[in-house]
Amino acid sequence: MDHKDKLMEVVKNLPMQPGVYKYLNEDGKIIYIGKAKKLKNRVSSYFLKQTGMNRKTKKLVSEIRKIEYVVVDTEFDALLLENNLIKKNQPKYNILLKDDKTYPYICVTKERFPRVFSTRNTQDKRHRYFGPYPSGRTMSALLDLFKQLYKIRNCTYNLSRENVAAGKYAVCLEYHINNCLGPCEGKQQEESYNEDIDQILQILKGDLGVARGYFTLKMEEAVTSLAFEEANKWKQKLELITSYQSKSLVVSPTVREIEVYAIVSDDKFAYVNFIKIMNGGIVNSESTQITKKMDESDADILLHAIMEFRQRYHTSSRRVFVNIDVSDFLAEDDRMEVTVPKIGDGKKLIQLSFKNAMYYKRERETSRGEISDKKSSYQTLLQLKSELQLKDVPVHIECFDNSNIQGTHPVSACVVFRDGKPAKKDYRHFHVKTVVGPDDFASMEEAVYRRYKRLLAENQKLPQLVIIDGGKGQLSAACQALKSLGLYNKLPIIGIAKKLEEIFFPEDPIPLHLSKKSRSLQLVQRLRDEAHRFGITFHRNLRSNASIHTKLEDIPGVGPNTIQKLLRQYKTISNIKAASVEEIADLIGNSKAQKVKDGLA
Repeated sequence: MDHKDKLMEVVKNLPMQPGVYKYLNEDGKIIYIGKAKKLKNRVSSYFLKQTGMNRKTKKLVSEIRKIEYVVVDTEFDALLLENNLIKKNQPKYNILLKDDKTYPYICVTKERFPRVFSTRNTQDKRHRYFGPYPSGRTMSALLDLFKQLYKIRNCTYNLSRENVAAGKYAVCLEYHINNCLGPCEGKQQEESYNEDIDQILQILKGDLGVARGYFTLKMEEAVTSLAFEEANKWKQKLELITSYQSKSLVVSPTVREIEVYAIVSDDKFAYVNFIKIMNGGIVNSESTQITKKMDESDADILLHAIMEFRQRYHTSSRRVFVNIDVSDFLAEDDRMEVTVPKIGDGKKLIQLSFKNAMYYKRERETSRGEISDKKSSYQTLLQLKSELQLKDVPVHIECFDNSNIQGTHPVSACVVFRDGKPAKKDYRHFHVKTVVGPDDFASMEEAVYRRYKRLLAENQKLPQLVIIDGGKGQLSAACQALKSLGLYNKLPIIGIAKKLEEIFFPEDPIPLHLSKKSRSLQLVQRLRDEAHRFGITFHRNLRSNASIHTKLEDIPGVGPNTIQKLLRQYKTISNIKAASVEEIADLIGNSKAQKVKDGLA
């Protein structure tokens, strides 16, 4: 599967929810960050609708090797999160695809009577910059809000105390239309002006509480003084900032600095999502996969993940939200206040983090092929059911094979497949006990009989299909075993002859020929080959063990106890041969040691 197919697998499984997507190149570097009302629709448009796409976008798509995404609750949340991520990562294509210019920032100058304006030049480090703003509408909305709430100058005069005292400047039109209070002529005090600037700085950091509290206080003071017209002006400002807050925050402004972690796990892996909240907005989000080494608890894994993320992002928030209780592990740690929120904003954040962890889990499963493999396996089983005309889908299949060489150490093997995959813990070997000589048919009958007699005795579920490695003879022998157990015509059974890959059915002389490209035939062949491998391996081990004992047992004067001591000490015949007579004599005595060395010479 090439990288395009892998990307399309990710795209097909994207959620139809608002969020932010990130494109990474082959070096793992983020090259583009975008927002979407519906992630699946937006991201798929890059790969499915390339007609009419401009050159720069085509270049972007050609470099994409990985897609990451973060789910949020609303489109506006996605806009703000996109802004934060772009500010942090500065992907090259976000700049190149925006008319070849850098994103604008809001600048608050560090001078007497600071100015607030938009700029693309952030080189002057004396000032404070907020952004970048990938959406000009968002930045314009903020500047308009400041203009309606506060009377901030927009001139470029140097309003030093000396210049103002000397009467160097005169008020302009902005003063006359009530957009400025005239600090250039000393008509506004610096302290009053700086109070407005402080509130603007808080809003730019995502904290609207200071401004909201100030306007509420002023409104109440005006009402107390019966200055209802002025009270209405403060009320209008309060409504403006409340309206902006309801549209702009990812989470409640009461959420200051918090880390949020959610974990979801399966038998092999755990998936942890991390979200960092600062001043009411998401500033970081990442998900990771952790491979389970032993039987670790989710709480233990989550604690390790928390420490890893805190170190990686150099964060030390005191308040930490998690989706499972880890308080037992942190009872002595006063650096973190870890809670599992049940209501309010905390619960919403946990739900958001858990949602991202679940989507990441599904994405990782897809990339490993687990989801597609399950679908593919089930389709193969459906095809096998149809081609063999079975009553049920054969999700549980067993296959038998015999192994012997000139009748020595005859064994049978049974392998088990569940959902089209080997279930190795259910594999079984059979030492053939009732058959003398190389009788393949009788050996098959014994193995099948013993297998299903035991399953019946233990009240275990029977397979939906039994496969016999061999032609008509082996199949007939297996059928005889089923008849003895009363399972004939109740348990579907077939034989596969290796030479022409023919499928035989009981009491049917005409075999079935499946297409060599058929996935169902390939599954049957895989079962047959696995049974053969399993049986041959067992048979080889038996022959090897037998040959060791035979060589030692052929030595006159060397009994079973002596042989057991030698094998326990030296493990193999080769090691015994390599040992000196003196070394062996220390274990079994001089007389027997010499006999062993002479017998193995």
